[in-house]
Amino acid sequence: MDYGKFTLEELKKGYRFDKDKEAYVCIYCDQTFPAGQIFSMDDHFYMAEHAVAKHIAKEHDGSFERLVNADTKYNTLTQNQRELMTLFYSGLTDSEIAKKSGISDSTVRRQRFTFREKAKQARLYLAVYEQVFEDHTDNENAFIPIHDKAIYVDDRYLITEQEKRHILETSFKSLSPLVLKNFSPKEKKKIVILGKIAGEFQRERHYSEKEVNEILKPVYEDYMTLRRYLVMYGFMERTKDGAEYWLTV
Repeated sequence: MDYGKFTLEELKKGYRFDKDKEAYVCIYCDQTFPAGQIFSMDDHFYMAEHAVAKHIAKEHDGSFERLVNADTKYNTLTQNQRELMTLFYSGLTDSEIAKKSGISDSTVRRQRFTFREKAKQARLYLAVYEQVFEDHTDNENAFIPIHDKAIYVDDRYLITEQEKRHILETSFKSLSPLVLKNFSPKEKKKIVILGKIAGEFQRERHYSEKEVNEILKPVYEDYMTLRRYLVMYGFMERTKDGAEYWLTV
């Protein structure tokens, strides 16, 4: 999942409002809840925004759980820090947390203080970054986001939105349906091409190798190469025996 494309509030809630669709959308599985509709869940009825919140709690164990345990390079919390954050989130007192963790009350308070100071540092950095790189950068020259499962993070990801559009226009015979002309050996082009092809798969769904092949065959005749590179570049993962594949972005 690309955490960089969501606002802080959307990450905290686990959903966003799509103005074009006029619907609330789960950021974890893309399930939509059109505004104005009523949804039946667990023998109760909810308006769209409450329904998507209930969905996240039930189907994804809640947004906090997903964030604190996110398997991404952007989650720099250690295992001990994750466990402490979870205890803080549960509403326990410092003394209760100390007993559960086998540490002193003062250690818990010091860790709480450290978390708070890191949050202040992060807010200041974010405020500076947004003013420099978002408020004053036009969309054409903005870099495309790097997906959080990217394996080879280097200059090959220095791709602007303008470059991405050009690569898509020149690499595909058709974008709808998706038909690839050729699979370029150039790294930047590979990333853009693979990112576009990854969009043919659904998040939160597991596919057999046969199902993956059926999706890729209409896109490009050498579908086995596409399948291999989708895994190699972190767009998809698979079981060791290759029986199941799933999207990671």
